[in-house]
Amino acid sequence: MGVIVIVGYRPKPGKEKELDALMQTHVERLRNEGLATDRDSVLMRAEDGTVVEVFEWVSQEAIDTAHSNSKVLEMWQEYSEVSEYVPIGELPEASQLFAQFASF
Repeated sequence: MGVIVIVGYRPKPGKEKELDALMQTHVERLRNEGLATDRDSVLMRAEDGTVVEVFEWVSQEAIDTAHSNSKVLEMWQEYSEVSEYVPIGELPEASQLFAQFASF
């Protein structure tokens, strides 16, 4: 059974376009490693520019395996160069009953 996650990526100053480009390949790269399902991801943007993504891992084992997969580690390094991970609970939108985000 898959594991659906929601994650926030706050772009570093001046790195918005680089983050947007990475977001276009993120789940496909995980799929290529057998780690993400075929379920479409959902991308959205918070008012402060944080990109929010909802996607599905194949399993908890896939999540665990990602931490030792060289291609995933390389991808995560690319993300760390252009963004920081943000718990979605820190976004003002998340405190609303119906959290609203802009389309990506």
